[in-house]
Amino acid sequence: MSADGVLVVVSGPSGVGKTTLCKNIVARLPDTMFSVSYTTRKPRPGEREGVEYCFVDETRFQDLIREEAFVEWAEVYGHKYGTPKQALVEALHKGINVLLEIDAQGARQIMERFAGAVYVFVAPPSLDALRNRLCRRDLDSNEEIERRLHEANDEIANFKSYHYFVRNDELLQATKELESIILAEQVKTSRLDPEWLVENGLVEPVMMKKHVT
Repeated sequence: MSADGVLVVVSGPSGVGKTTLCKNIVARLPDTMFSVSYTTRKPRPGEREGVEYCFVDETRFQDLIREEAFVEWAEVYGHKYGTPKQALVEALHKGINVLLEIDAQGARQIMERFAGAVYVFVAPPSLDALRNRLCRRDLDSNEEIERRLHEANDEIANFKSYHYFVRNDELLQATKELESIILAEQVKTSRLDPEWLVENGLVEPVMMKKHVT
């Protein structure tokens, strides 16, 4: 019904489960893809090149910045992350929904450039629950975990910058909520292509011209 796909920006604190939510959505919704970001950090256990991230060194990342290959990029906890422009734009023009899982810095950049995007904030059940998740990952020092929690507190307080708020307390429920958001956004009248109504015999061209103009 819409000529373009929906860009869904999924943001939230580190360790809140954004990547898992996005993977669940791609598995449940057709014509939906997960945008794979570039990063300068090393792969974590279980991460695969070109699936979770495209892993590059600092030199290559700087080359991509100069080539204006990113729609946004940011430095987070000492590592750079960037969203590739070409694949995202091409997918949207083909009518494919794109899930963009990025941090708050990146989300702010996208907000300035994509007015029609949908912004979803994913929150943990509580800060204590987030602390437990970060500790279980066993990837960061205690000092780093406390820094991430401080930033999470600030990000959650800024929830009104987003269109939707999903609390990831129970994964299946959070997945259903995010799925419902995307399905509802797809059928918004503001996204409806008038030509689609004409092509599918729902309205006569002369009547459409009367109301569109």
